[in-house]
Amino acid sequence: MAVSISRQVLMAAAVSVLLAGCGNRDAGANNQPLDSFTAEEIYKRGEYELENGKRPKDAVRYFAEIERLYPYSDWAKRALIMQAYAYHKARKYDDARGAAQRFIDNYPSDEDAAYAHYLLALSYYDQIDEVGRDQGLTFQALQSLREVIERYPNTEYARSAVLKFDLAFDHLAGKEMEIGRYYLKRGNYTAAINRFRVVVEEYQTTTHTPEALMRLVEAYLALGLTSEAQTAGAILGHNFRSSPFYQDAYNQLRGRGLTATPQGNSWLTKVYRQVIQGKWL
Repeated sequence: MAVSISRQVLMAAAVSVLLAGCGNRDAGANNQPLDSFTAEEIYKRGEYELENGKRPKDAVRYFAEIERLYPYSDWAKRALIMQAYAYHKARKYDDARGAAQRFIDNYPSDEDAAYAHYLLALSYYDQIDEVGRDQGLTFQALQSLREVIERYPNTEYARSAVLKFDLAFDHLAGKEMEIGRYYLKRGNYTAAINRFRVVVEEYQTTTHTPEALMRLVEAYLALGLTSEAQTAGAILGHNFRSSPFYQDAYNQLRGRGLTATPQGNSWLTKVYRQVIQGKWL
């Protein structure tokens, strides 16, 4: 029995040594100098790593080496845009922006410049996740997306940028709504109104406008400012009568014996006049 166990141990040890040797050879292959390879061979190796490897960042090494070894070749230009793509795929957004910007600076008239601009915008856009985060990245995404739309209006990148621009714009309105609800819940009605006003005046094309108007009704009623509440309800009824937010606002007004009709001469009254004239939306 002792002999049998010893044989098993020796066999296991031998397998371990063999696997370790293979691993070292693979590691050596991955770190071998690339000077003896052509630019195309290195590029294809980078493509292979990008498509089949588990870590997209590993492909960057190959594309970067093409820049170093063949700096003035067409392969270096192609490798640079692939660096930006690989970094973005690896969620290394700062590095992706850096590579994309270098491509734009070095090859501003190249046919891939549109894609470089799009990757630059996408690297900001893909960092927009939770409404509660700082909105600096959202503003940068909007600026970069707008540049794609204006520079390359007839490309697929512009069409995609338009959709993402609308979503990022909606995201900013969502941030204002979140803060407004926070103030409203705590009875800070003036601060809440200021946030909802921003949505109505600056983000009126977003999906948050109906709720912003309903919240204005709620906040103004809480302050006893019935004229403003009625006017907010009138705007809501004029543009979003089928919205559940209108029914909520209507019920609040009716509970006070009020109607959703414009009253007074507040900032909301001016908005209402623009709505009637068809200039608001």
